[in-house]
Amino acid sequence: MKIVAIIPSGGIGSRILSSIPKQYVKVLGKELIAYTLQVFQKSNLIDEIIVPAQPFYFDLLNIIKEKYNLDKVVKIIEGGKKRQESVFNGLKYLTLNDEDLVIVHDAARPLLSQELLEKSVNEAKKYDSIVVAKKASDTLIKGDEIVDEYLDRSNIYYAQTPQIFRYKILLEAFKLANESKFLGTDESMLVKNANFDVRIIEGETTNFKVTTQSDLEFLEHILGNSL
Repeated sequence: MKIVAIIPSGGIGSRILSSIPKQYVKVLGKELIAYTLQVFQKSNLIDEIIVPAQPFYFDLLNIIKEKYNLDKVVKIIEGGKKRQESVFNGLKYLTLNDEDLVIVHDAARPLLSQELLEKSVNEAKKYDSIVVAKKASDTLIKGDEIVDEYLDRSNIYYAQTPQIFRYKILLEAFKLANESKFLGTDESMLVKNANFDVRIIEGETTNFKVTTQSDLEFLEHILGNSL
């Protein structure tokens, strides 16, 4: 069985105070995406890594690849305007068997642990489709400036990545979404839309996505304390 990771890197990260997309911002001297790619490079479970990105950043990605010895990055391809297009481009590039596994992981989610990655892959081998998600722990409020109601959090999760699927299932889900013009916010939504079950794997608080300037500062604090 082959296991391939797609790391979509086409976003612009407009909520970060930077002239470049957040995944290329340096944190303690290293590009954010380099930390993410190293997680998959280090894993013995991963065979290949595909990075869909804006062509303007191909040269930088190749520099990062060489600098950090990321030899599992076998192809940097053109991404789309949206995440869904980028991942679909990655899928169309691949030539895999139906039962092979495809992992999709956010470029700006660099603190994925090897333990969670391994657990997720093993669960995907058993259940075909999985999404890593963190169970809601805070009180959930619905409203617009004024509280409307409080929601039951007992079955609410915050979706994370990685999200892992059999190649056949994920490709079928993307083709259906493309034909019906269905736009999802992540891959698990597309797979669910194609009437496949998606199993939830408990995520980790540290596996957060860098979205805002404060997230970036928090990441720098965590990495600084780990040195």
